[in-house]
Amino acid sequence: MRLFSYLGDSGPALGAIRADGLIVPLGPDAGTLDEAIVEERLPQLRIAVAAALDDRRAAVDPATLRPLPAMEFPGKIVGIGLNYRDHVVEQNLEMPTRPTLFAKFANAVIADGEPIVRPEGSAALDLEVELGVVIGRRARRVSAADALGHVAGYVVVNDVTARDWQGNRAALRPGERGDGQWLRAKGSDTFLPMGPVFVSADELTDPGNLWLRSWRTPGSGTDRGRKILMQDGTTADMLTDVPGLIAFVSASITLEPGDVLATGTPSGVGVFRDPPVFIEPGDRVRCEVESIGSVENPVIDWHDAVEES
Repeated sequence: MRLFSYLGDSGPALGAIRADGLIVPLGPDAGTLDEAIVEERLPQLRIAVAAALDDRRAAVDPATLRPLPAMEFPGKIVGIGLNYRDHVVEQNLEMPTRPTLFAKFANAVIADGEPIVRPEGSAALDLEVELGVVIGRRARRVSAADALGHVAGYVVVNDVTARDWQGNRAALRPGERGDGQWLRAKGSDTFLPMGPVFVSADELTDPGNLWLRSWRTPGSGTDRGRKILMQDGTTADMLTDVPGLIAFVSASITLEPGDVLATGTPSGVGVFRDPPVFIEPGDRVRCEVESIGSVENPVIDWHDAVEES
C-alpha cells in the first residue's frame, strides 16, 4: 500500500498511488494516515485502497496537489545519531557500541515545498537524508526478531541540524560555543521536512537495502541553480539495522502507534566537508529514499518567515 497525503478541498486527505504514479483520492471517509495508524485502522484503510485502485475512479497528477507530511502529527520522534559507518568515518570517530538517541517533536515537521527556516542566532544549517520508520503497533521490550511486526511503514525525512548550536567545531565562529546538547540544534521549528508518501511495511519488506541521496541547489554564487549531490549511500551501511533499532529503543522507551524513528544518515553532510558547506537562505534541498519518494524544500531566513497567529 502506497499512500499520498495532501490538502484537499475539505482539509487533509489521502490518496492511493497507482503504478503509473497518479493519485486516486480515497474520499473523506478514509481520514488521515495519523488517524488510521493511531486508531489501528490500517487493515480497513488497505481495503479502501484496494477498492479505489480496482474501480478505475479518476486519478490526478500529484504535481497538482498540495502535499502534506505523510505523518502530520507524529507522536514521539526518536532520532538516531552516528548510525552509518561512512558517516562515522568522515568524522574520524571510533565506531559506537550502541545507538545514539535524541528527540525531535511535531513542531519540526513540515511538508514537501514548505520552507526550512534558519532561526535567529544560527548560521550553519545542514541537511541529513534519512529513512523514517513509522510505528504501527505498540512496541515495549520487543526482540529484533519480532521488531518489524510493529512497523506500519516508511517515509522520507530530512533531519535538519544547526551545526553551530550542536557544537561542531567546523561550524563555530571564534568565541562561539554549542549548546552542549542536541535538542535545539535538532528540534527547532521546520527541522524535520517529511515527504507526502507512506509505503506500508508489507510493500517494502527489506528496509536494509535502500539507496539514500540528498542534493543542495544553491540560490546564489557561481553554482546558483546547479543541483549538487551531497549524500549518496545505502541503508545497508547502517551500524544498527531497523529491527535492531526498534529493539534497542523499546527496551527503555515504549514506542506507540504513530511514533517515528529517524534512523540516521550516510556520509556527505556539509559540516564535514573541506571547506564546510552549509545550506543558506535561497537554497533548495532535496532528499530521496529509494522505493519511497522524496522531500524538497526551500531555505529561508527567520526574518522572512511568516508568523502565524
